[in-house]
Amino acid sequence: MSELKFATRLNSFASGAHLYWPNIQGKPSVLQMIARAGKVNGLTHLDLNYPQHMTSDIPTMRKAIADAGLAVNGMQMRWDAPQFKIGAFTNPDAKIRREAIELTKRGIDAGREFGSRLMTLWMGQDGFDYCFQADYKKMWEDAVSAVREVAEYAPEIDVSIEYKPNEPRAYSIFPNATTCLLAVEEAGCANLGITLDFAHVLFANEVPAFAAAMVARRSRLLGLDLNDGWGKRDDGLMAGSVNPRATLEFLWQMQRDGYQGAYYFDTFPDASGLDPIREAEINIITVKRLLKLSEKLNNNPALEEAISRQDAVASQQIVNDIMLAQ
Repeated sequence: MSELKFATRLNSFASGAHLYWPNIQGKPSVLQMIARAGKVNGLTHLDLNYPQHMTSDIPTMRKAIADAGLAVNGMQMRWDAPQFKIGAFTNPDAKIRREAIELTKRGIDAGREFGSRLMTLWMGQDGFDYCFQADYKKMWEDAVSAVREVAEYAPEIDVSIEYKPNEPRAYSIFPNATTCLLAVEEAGCANLGITLDFAHVLFANEVPAFAAAMVARRSRLLGLDLNDGWGKRDDGLMAGSVNPRATLEFLWQMQRDGYQGAYYFDTFPDASGLDPIREAEINIITVKRLLKLSEKLNNNPALEEAISRQDAVASQQIVNDIMLAQ
C-alpha cells in the first residue's frame, strides 16, 4: 500500500477558503491551494489544469509542490477561453481548432517541466446541442485527427481521453467507452489510452467494471478518476459513498488488468463547502480499505467458480461475507 500514488483535484482546496484563511480576499491563489493540499495525510500527487493553474512561473510552482511534499501526476487540458465555447478540437473555425491543438502541445511541454508523463484530454466543449447543427462525420474526423496530432507530438507522453456524456455541451463527441475505444483505434497511436471517471461512467449508464474490462481489452487504462454519484449528473461525491460495491468491483477489475497509475480523486468538496483536507483523507482511507478487500477477492476459487456459472446468488454471498464481515 505504501507504493500507491494518490492524487487529487487542486481546485478542491478552495473549499471553505474563508475558514482556512480568515483574512483572505477573494479566491485563494494556486500556490495557496498547493500548500493546503500538502496538509492531506497520504496524498502524494496533484494534477494541474492547463493553462488555468499556470499563474506563476513553473520553477516557482515546482518548488511550491515539492515544499508541500507532493509531485505532479498529470496535466489536464482545459479549453475554457470564450473562443472554444462551440468546440476546441471540433470548432468550425480551422484557426480556432489550430489554436486548441497548439495550446494542448504547450500543455504537454509544461507537463514535461513538472516531470509528468500524462496528459488528460477532457473534451467538454467538443460536441453539439441541436439536431442539424453538426456535420457528424466531419466533427468526428476533426476530433480524431486533433487527438492523433497531439499524441504524435509527444510519443513518450501518455495521452488519455476522458469521456463524459454531456455537460457543458448537450451531447459530447466522446460520450462513452465505446466511442473512445473507436477514436483510439482510428487515431492509431501507441501512447493513446483512456481515463475512466467513475461518476462519468455512471452518468453514461455504464457499469464501471465492465467499462474498465473493455478498455483493458482494446486499449490502455491510463487514468482513474475516483468519485461517486447518483448517475444523473457529474456529482463528484466522495469515493464509495453511494456505490461501494460497484467501486469495489471497479477497483478489482482494474487491478486484475494491471493498472499501475495514480488513484486520482475528482471530487467536489467545494460544491458544498466541505473541509477538503479531511475529505481527501477519507477518500484515501476508503480506497485503501477497498483495495484490501479486493485482495481477498483474488485467487478465490469459490468466487471464480460462481462467476464462471454466472451464479449471482453465490457470488453475492461471497462478496457479502468479505464486505460485510462483522
